[in-house]
Amino acid sequence: MKEIPKILLGSLSTVDGFDEDAFIASHTTKPITSIRLHPLKNNAHITSDDIVPWCVNGRYLKERPIFTVDPSFHAGAYYVQEASSMFLHHMLSQLLPDKNNLRVLDLCAAPGGKSTLIASLLGRDSLLISNEVIRSRASILEENMTRWGYMNTWVTCNDPKDFTKLNGYFDVIVVDAPCSGSGLFRKDENAIDEWSASNVDLCVERQKRILANVWPALKQDGILIYSTCSYSKAEDEDMLNWMNEQFLLEGLSVNYDKSWGIVETTASKESLKGYRFFPDKVKGEGFYISAVRKVQSEGSIKQKAPKSQHDKSMHEQSSHLLNIKDYSCIPLNDTFVGINPNHEFDLNVLNKTLYLRKVGIALGSYMKKSWVPTHDVALSVDCANSLGRIVVNKEQALKYLKREDFGVLPSDKGWYLVEYESNMLGWVKCLGNRVNNYLPKHWRIRMNIDEVDWA
Repeated sequence: MKEIPKILLGSLSTVDGFDEDAFIASHTTKPITSIRLHPLKNNAHITSDDIVPWCVNGRYLKERPIFTVDPSFHAGAYYVQEASSMFLHHMLSQLLPDKNNLRVLDLCAAPGGKSTLIASLLGRDSLLISNEVIRSRASILEENMTRWGYMNTWVTCNDPKDFTKLNGYFDVIVVDAPCSGSGLFRKDENAIDEWSASNVDLCVERQKRILANVWPALKQDGILIYSTCSYSKAEDEDMLNWMNEQFLLEGLSVNYDKSWGIVETTASKESLKGYRFFPDKVKGEGFYISAVRKVQSEGSIKQKAPKSQHDKSMHEQSSHLLNIKDYSCIPLNDTFVGINPNHEFDLNVLNKTLYLRKVGIALGSYMKKSWVPTHDVALSVDCANSLGRIVVNKEQALKYLKREDFGVLPSDKGWYLVEYESNMLGWVKCLGNRVNNYLPKHWRIRMNIDEVDWA
């Protein structure tokens, strides 16, 4: 392990809970691998009973497997997420006793860890907007949200300033801010080389801009959750103080089991609480999280309810794809998407302001008097039980995921879902003498799987 910068250690000397010797020693040990189970998909093959204490679906693994060669990973049966950041589950569970009819924004969402966590908590009538400004990262975010399979999770690709126009729109905003990354030193030694005091200063200015841009979009009494994977006070408690100077807010706190090892800290103003995760005290990496409530009103968007874009004919043609029938079938970007009827208003509002990469569940298109389904349907939690399926073993599943011949030819022509351990991997179409693989090309496994253990 490379040496931790002395200037960072010195800056932490006044932070509550910091123990320099224990902190340094913890960075000589291996990072811990943790995953979070999908609450609605089959993950019975995950046998670990070592539960992340602050997240009911979190699990610690004894060692880090090669996730690429686990078909269940590709099916969205679990998400690989650092355990400390799962504290968001505990925080939201307390701060949001009612999980229904909420509009939630995950502003800096890629690759999708916190968004998939939030999606698992929200009621069906709530709406989650997962945003990422960098297009390449937004593509990864879109893939992960598709794997998670919820209709009420949409993906946008916008700068934080674009949300300024959405006055009082969101009930909850999560800002997992870009930071100097010192909390990742144990996982990535290169982060030590990239760390500097000047980079911390740059991150602070970026964090302030992000928070100032998105604050108007939070409604009165709405909750903003701010987090970083940095140990630096300038990016954590000091940022809370800055927010208190700029905005009318009140700090929020949560109850937790002190045996977990989490350190509650207080910013210097107004008793604003934050929660620090040190790797010498918790089973996880470095992390900081806090929550505030907005106590002022800046107005809210007032628009008439739009005329419904629901296409009844296409709804009828696509209704065999989903277990639910109460959805609006909307034409969007050369395809049809299924959304909660309650979210047609949101589609009208957000489409005028944001770049929408993913809306609801992409259903497909109607061509030559037949429906061509999308990959989204296969991974959706609402995928219809009545659809034809091909059940495969691990070897066949991985060959399918490599877009290779996986050795199955159904007797009847038509569309089939490829099923592995009760989870769907994607579509194939049987043409009689051959099978066409409809797994999206950019989703395919590229690594060599010849030496994979098929057990």
